[in-house]
Formats: sequence, C-alpha cells, structure tokens
Amino acid sequence: MGKPNQLSRNIARFQRLPASLRPWLTSFMLGNVVPMVGSASLRFEEISNERVVVTLRNRRKVQNHIKGVHAAAMALLAETATGFCVGMNVPDDKLPLIKTLKVDYLKRAQGDMKAVAQLRPDQIHQIRTQEKGEVTVPVSITDESGGEPIQCEMVWAWVPKKR
Repeated sequence: MGKPNQLSRNIARFQRLPASLRPWLTSFMLGNVVPMVGSASLRFEEISNERVVVTLRNRRKVQNHIKGVHAAAMALLAETATGFCVGMNVPDDKLPLIKTLKVDYLKRAQGDMKAVAQLRPDQIHQIRTQEKGEVTVPVSITDESGGEPIQCEMVWAWVPKKR
C-alpha cells in the first residue's frame, strides 16, 4: 500500500526500545519537529499509521483563567492527533496541511485531556496514492471524567511539496 515515509520510519525505530521509554522519546522527537507541540508538552501515547493517541496534562502553562485546559490547547490537542495521523501516511514528496479546524465547546473540561484520531484503510489508501486531496480525520477528545467536552471536525489536505 505504499512505502513508509520518513516519519513512520523514525517512529518504527522506537519500537525496539522498552515500552516505558517510547512515549517520552516519541514526544520529545515530535516536539522538536513541531515546536508548539513541545511547548505544550503534548505526550504521544500511541502512534501508528491507523491511530494516534495524544494526551495533555492540565498544568499551569496550558490553563485558562479558571484553571482548566485552555480552549486553544484543546484545539492544539485535536489538531496534533489528526495531523500526525495524516503525517504517518503522506508520502515524503507531499505536504500535509490543515484545511478545516472546527471545534465546538460543549462543556467545561475536567482535568487532563486525551485525543484519539483514527483513519480507515480507504482513507490511508487515498492519502498514499492520490497526488493531492483531502480527508476528514475523526477525533475523539475526552477529559478525566471520560466525557467529551469538545467535538471537532478536522479536514486535512495534502499537496505536492514542489509547485
């Protein structure tokens, strides 16, 4: 279904490491690739071609005025999970770009947050084989209570790197 790209090859190297080290090293590496991800201390719990799980601790640097996770930090969490889901599949000669970032804030979030983004096999095939296109990446955002304080629609596009 297409050869692995540079990101998925880098992630695969970490699979040989002890499970306890993988999330920290993955998060550190990807936080260097995307500085905003590192600044917010997002943690990659799981990353594969099909599924990406990212968590965010409710700490001072990502809080709003009422000591909850800031709205922009929640959007960053969703954007990061969906973006890396696409990024694991987009060929090296293509560039992934966020096209639509829609966030509906439904209720106050409680504590830490978790994003789970997933792609279907047909979406992966589309990303790997089409010259350019777009895909809506499903993502679920939950808080410590298990509830979903926000609902998101994330549409990602891919285009050739060189015009």
